[in-house]
Amino acid sequence: ERNPKTKNFCVIRSLCRSLAGNSCDYLTITNKNKASAKPKKAVIISARVHPGETVGSWMMKGVLNFLTDPDNEEANMLRDNFVFKIIPMLNPDGVINGNYRCSLSGCDL
Repeated sequence: ERNPKTKNFCVIRSLCRSLAGNSCDYLTITNKNKASAKPKKAVIISARVHPGETVGSWMMKGVLNFLTDPDNEEANMLRDNFVFKIIPMLNPDGVINGNYRCSLSGCDL
């Protein structure tokens, strides 16, 4: 569920559909540029490529909680200076089906 406090700096979109038709979502987290601001560098973070590496979900939860905290001065400074593109779960089919390393097609990602 969307937090009204984050709507000004966090947007959720669908990157693609998996083989099973599940949505693979990504988030863009950044503070809006001021008119005279220089372009921001991007930071790309992804997790759960290998579904069995569940610790990736906990890492991602911590990253998202930190970056979307509207009251955290460090997170605000990072949002001012960077665009974060975050894919919390790159292999949703593997996670849903309990695979350890593979996609539905049997490929070791």
